[in-house]
Amino acid sequence: MNQPNDPDNLQELIARIRDHTREMDEVSVGDLLSAAGERSFGPVVLVAGLITLAPLIGDIPGVPTLLGLLVLLTLGQLLFQRESIWIPTRLSERRISRDKLFKGLDWMDRPARKLDDWTRRRLTFLVRGPGQLAMAAVCMLVSLAMPLMEFIPFSANGAGLALMAFGLAIVARDGLLALLALAFTGGTAWFVLTNLPG
Repeated sequence: MNQPNDPDNLQELIARIRDHTREMDEVSVGDLLSAAGERSFGPVVLVAGLITLAPLIGDIPGVPTLLGLLVLLTLGQLLFQRESIWIPTRLSERRISRDKLFKGLDWMDRPARKLDDWTRRRLTFLVRGPGQLAMAAVCMLVSLAMPLMEFIPFSANGAGLALMAFGLAIVARDGLLALLALAFTGGTAWFVLTNLPG
């Protein structure tokens, strides 16, 4: 469920992250969640997808696995209907440099504008109630596969794009985007399965 202070679109999320972390030398996972609005899973999934997809950040070994774990923990708590999200201290204190973060965000600015121009409220039953829970289950499957994807070039970026689309669908209440995210997830799963070693 969206909370009153959640971002309404991708550009607002990026602006919040910049404003919240501008004075920091290193940025922790907890800092990112604080900027996003950590009481609901849509912004958290959106942040995880955005960071996994962004150049210089998502390509760092271990980052996709770390963000997959973050999504898994977040959505697991959603399924148990917790009202706020709890993240282990060891995970929330993992850090990346602010310079790498900002370069990745700069790369996302133009796509974010185009996405926000396209998204709007439609087919909202797909992003509320049972539809939201179904999307949460799919995102958990994606996050479980992310450690394996680190060994298959570009597949982790595909997972990041899928998570970003699911998160944005929840934030913007756009059920059509959720359907497209589901189709893209199926394509990413096919890519991973056909490129497994051996």
